[in-house]
Amino acid sequence: MADAFCPDCKRSTEVVFDHSAGDTVCSECGLVLEAHSIDVTSEWRTFANESADNDPVRVGGPTNPLLTDGGLSTVISKPNGAQADFLSSSLGRWQSRGANPDRNLILAFKTIATMADRLGLVATIKDRANEIYKKIEDLKSIRGRNQDAILAACLYIACRQEDRPRTVKEICSVANGATKKEIGRAKEFIVKQLEVEMGQSMEMGTIHAGDFLRRFCSHLGMTNQAVKAAQEAVQKSEEIDIRRSPISIAAAIIYMITQLSDDKKPLKDISLATGVAEGTIRNSYKDLYPYAPRIIPTSFAKEEDLKNLCSP
Repeated sequence: MADAFCPDCKRSTEVVFDHSAGDTVCSECGLVLEAHSIDVTSEWRTFANESADNDPVRVGGPTNPLLTDGGLSTVISKPNGAQADFLSSSLGRWQSRGANPDRNLILAFKTIATMADRLGLVATIKDRANEIYKKIEDLKSIRGRNQDAILAACLYIACRQEDRPRTVKEICSVANGATKKEIGRAKEFIVKQLEVEMGQSMEMGTIHAGDFLRRFCSHLGMTNQAVKAAQEAVQKSEEIDIRRSPISIAAAIIYMITQLSDDKKPLKDISLATGVAEGTIRNSYKDLYPYAPRIIPTSFAKEEDLKNLCSP
């Protein structure tokens, strides 16, 4: 029983829920306050410790609009009893006759979900990657191509479109063996195919050095003060015409900031954390070095401290 306002009694009264009819009834006057309520809880009680974390509900999971039947299908499990072997083999043959037309899509979506989970990506990015794969799969143009590279490329594009970019190397680390070159080629192929299909340029989203900076700093275990200084330096670097990739600029600024802090990081560690080659970091650092007084916040390093920066 719970309290609710009854318009007939003109006051808050206790109400009773009639489970058989789905009605909420005032206990004072019998007025039906709410009719035909839907119970969204499980049909059976669940005791996780007794059921091995299996929730025995009949309703199943949510539908997937990208699949033919919404992702809802019936699977006949193996029976128990004296005739288990005979029945399971007979039912298995019967069930295999009606192959699921979305089987390949389901497997692809599971692979994308696994990769996304390993990278800690949110559900919106998974959904966007699924949509991209469904579109390219409908074109029937990916047969014979590296499936792992295609799926990884879909995830890479989805990250870009959702303004949560990941480097190709990060995507490659969860791509089941697909190389950076294969993912890059797959990405170009998908973009080209979809642009032809849509008849317009495919928006990929602009990437900035700041999109990667905090994650790189976290991998290196940098202090909050150093991370804040690096973020300010990255923002100021956008005002300078440095013709380097955002990832390279982020790596070079991290190297610059760590050289000015007590907790210095070797160039090798920065290269491993950012996925940028040591030579590329050095070249980007060389381009940024003349602008150090302009981009390094004075709250982190004074002008005389900048003299401690190693010359490129």
